[in-house]
Amino acid sequence: MSTTRRATLAALAGLPLAASFAPPAAARTAKDGRRTLFIAGDSTAAQKYADAEPETGWGMALPFFLAPSVKVANHAVNGRSSKSFVDEGRLSAILTEIRRGDLLLIQFAHNDEKSADPARYTEPWSTYQEHLKLYVDGARAKGARPVLATAVERRKFDADGTALPTHGDYPAAMRALARQEGVALLDIQALSLALWQRLGVEETKVYFNWTATEQDNTHANPPGAIAVARLVATELLRRRVLPARDVRRLGEEIDELSEVWRSRLTWLPGTTPA
Repeated sequence: MSTTRRATLAALAGLPLAASFAPPAAARTAKDGRRTLFIAGDSTAAQKYADAEPETGWGMALPFFLAPSVKVANHAVNGRSSKSFVDEGRLSAILTEIRRGDLLLIQFAHNDEKSADPARYTEPWSTYQEHLKLYVDGARAKGARPVLATAVERRKFDADGTALPTHGDYPAAMRALARQEGVALLDIQALSLALWQRLGVEETKVYFNWTATEQDNTHANPPGAIAVARLVATELLRRRVLPARDVRRLGEEIDELSEVWRSRLTWLPGTTPA
C-alpha cells in the first residue's frame, strides 16, 4: 500500500472523531451561502488547458446548467483512475476542502481499465469498488453527499451502426456499489450510449475531439461536453440530488453546436500538466 493511500485511510479513520469537535454545520458552510459540487474524475470531466483545445471536459460545461447557488470545483485530472487519484493525494485534498452540505461527484473507469499499468489498474468487482468506497466514506464523514456517476461512453459503433459499450464490468460494479451503500447514481454510461446511438455514426463525430490531425473517440469537444453536462445536470435533478431551484436551462432549446455556447467555455492558459 502506498504512503499516500495509507495517509488517506488514516484520515478517513480519524474523520468521525474530528467531526465531533467541528463547528456547527451553519458555521461550516461557505460565507456566501453557496454549496460546492466537487468533481473527482478523469480526462473526460477535467478542466482543459489551451494546448488541448478543442478537447473539453464535461465538468467545464456543467456550470451552464447549475444555478449560482451551486459552485463547481473540478478536481478531475487527465489520466487518473480511482486508484491513482487516491495514491497521488488528490482525494485527501478534496476532503480537506469539502464541507457539510457539499457534494462529491465521482466518475472513474476509463483508466481503471488499463490492466497493463499497475499504478492505475483496478479490478471491477474488488479493488475498483474498494477505491470508490474511499470517496463515499470520506465525503460522508465530512457531512457531504457522495454521488456516483458511471463513466461517459466512448464513440464506438459496429458495422451495423449500433453504439457499443466499452467499459466492461465497471458500470455494473459501480451500480452494485451504489445500491449496497445507498448512494445516488447518475448512469451517464447508459445515457451517453443512448445519446450516441440517437446521433449515429457520422453526427457523433461532431461531438468528439475530431480535428484535421486527430480522430479522438474518447474525449469530447465543446458540443459533446455540453451535451454530457446536460445529462449530468438532468440526472442530478431526477435523482433528487439537487432541487429544481439549483438547476437551470434543462428545458431550454440549447444548440450545443452554437458558437454562443462555445464562447462561454474557458481553457486554462499554458500546457497540460502530466
